[in-house]
Amino acid sequence: MARVLDGTAIAAAIKAEVRDEVERLAGRGIRPGLAAVLVGNVPASEIYVRSKVKTCGALGLFSELITPPETVTTEEMLALIHSLNARQDIDGILVQLPLPVQVNAKLLLEAVSPEKDVDGFHPVNVGRLQTGQPALAPCTAAGIIEILKRSGLQIAGQNAVVVGRSDIVGKPTAILLLAENATVTVCHSRTRDLASFTQRADILVVAIGKPAFVTEEMIKPGCTIVDAGINRITDRAEFERYFSGNARREESFLQKGSTIVGDVVPQAYGLAGAYTPVPGGVGLLTIAMLMANTVRAAKLRRGLPV
Repeated sequence: MARVLDGTAIAAAIKAEVRDEVERLAGRGIRPGLAAVLVGNVPASEIYVRSKVKTCGALGLFSELITPPETVTTEEMLALIHSLNARQDIDGILVQLPLPVQVNAKLLLEAVSPEKDVDGFHPVNVGRLQTGQPALAPCTAAGIIEILKRSGLQIAGQNAVVVGRSDIVGKPTAILLLAENATVTVCHSRTRDLASFTQRADILVVAIGKPAFVTEEMIKPGCTIVDAGINRITDRAEFERYFSGNARREESFLQKGSTIVGDVVPQAYGLAGAYTPVPGGVGLLTIAMLMANTVRAAKLRRGLPV
C-alpha cells in the first residue's frame, strides 16, 4: 500500500521550529517582520494573505498587511516597495499576485530588496540558488524538498523527473533536487513522449497546473509522487472520472459544488511507493516555508548563522 506523505504534520513541525527560533531571536532583541501587500479585492487572495498574517501572529512574528486600492499605479507601488525596503522592522516583503493589469508586476518584484524577497522570485536569489550560495528559495519548491527529507526518502542518486518549468515551482525544484545530488530531468507540456521520461522516475514531481495530467500508465510502480497541483473542478462528469465511489469526496462536492484535484490522476497514487495527497500535501508547506524564509531573512540580514 502506498505511503501517504502527510503535509499537515510536516508543516506543523516546520512551524513549531519557526516558533522556537523566533523565541531565541527575541532573546537577542530581534523580532522577524513580514509585510504583506494585497492590492484590490480578490477574495481568494484575501483569504490566502490573511491566513499568512494570522500564521505570523501565531508564531510570534511581526506582520503588517498593506492594502493599496485596485486603482494603484506602478509608480505608487514602487514607492511603497522602496519604503518597505528601507524599514528595519521588516525582514520580508510579500507582494500577492495577481496584480491589476496597470501594474508592472515584473518591475515591482524586481524592486523588492533581494534580502527581503521571501518569495524567492528576485533574479539575485535565483542566481544565488543556482550557484549554491545562501539564498531565499521559492516557498513551494523548498517545501517539496522538506517533504522528501523529513519523510526519510532518499534523494541522492535518484532519478528525479520534474514535470513543469515555471519559475515559481518547476525550475527551482529542479535546482534544489540537483543540490541534493539527484539526477534531474525537467519536462513540460511540449515534451515529446512524456511518459517515456515519467516512467523512469524514482521521484516524480508534477507541477504543470493541469488537472489529472499525469495518468496511471505514466507512473513507475513504487516511485515517489510529489503532486504540486491544486485544480478546482466543478463539473460532475470530471468528478466521477476522478473520484467515483469516494464517499467523503462526494459529500464535500455536494456541499461545496467543487473539489480539488492534483496534476496527477488520483488513481495513480495507488501505484506509488509514497505520494503527497491533494489536498493535504504540498500546498500546506507553502505558508510554513514562507514563515521559515522570513526568519531566515532576518538572520541573513544581521549576519547570523542560518
